[in-house]
Amino acid sequence: MARYVGPVCKLCRREGQKLFLKGAKCVSPKCPFESRNFAPGQHGRTRMFKQSEYGLQLREKQKVRRIYGILEAQFHNYYKKAVKQKGITGENLLRLLESRLDNVVYRLGFAPSRKAARQLVRHRHFTVNGRPVDIPAYQMKAGDVVKVREKSRKLDLVHQSLRRVREEQQPNWLELNKATLTGTLVELPARQDIPLEVNESLIVELYSK
Repeated sequence: MARYVGPVCKLCRREGQKLFLKGAKCVSPKCPFESRNFAPGQHGRTRMFKQSEYGLQLREKQKVRRIYGILEAQFHNYYKKAVKQKGITGENLLRLLESRLDNVVYRLGFAPSRKAARQLVRHRHFTVNGRPVDIPAYQMKAGDVVKVREKSRKLDLVHQSLRRVREEQQPNWLELNKATLTGTLVELPARQDIPLEVNESLIVELYSK
């Protein structure tokens, strides 16, 4: 599947905020966004224009899509699933994205970023309910248990990432056991449990046209 392989800091600059695509590296004062917090391109620093309603909706959709690292067709499929579910469509959409295996691995602290988590999943370093899973988009359900495989328990990347995890930063819908390198999805997250500065209703308006 095609993936964006260019400089990810340009994506943050384009959206006008940090998307934390490099995980902990984005917290560093050396992050390019700190010194160049304007849109990329020749006229990024000087361009001044009033954004249309469609432009605002598009930017919000692109922001969420880039945060989770998925392509347009896949994102649209998530939206169609969210529409069919009971409840608020925008919240359903974010809940589906948060329940992806690669995102759960990242939220638990087994990887420093979603991109790293996706790679670890593809290389079969995790099991879900005791079975190896190598599909980053695998949809987890309440009660599912993700665990680092026995052969992967000495991976430096996993242990370095876990050392940065603080108990107060752990989402309340996930349960982490550092000793056994196991995480449990206790329940599907509510909107207030998803720390994203996005307006999902704009995405719903965009796709509803």
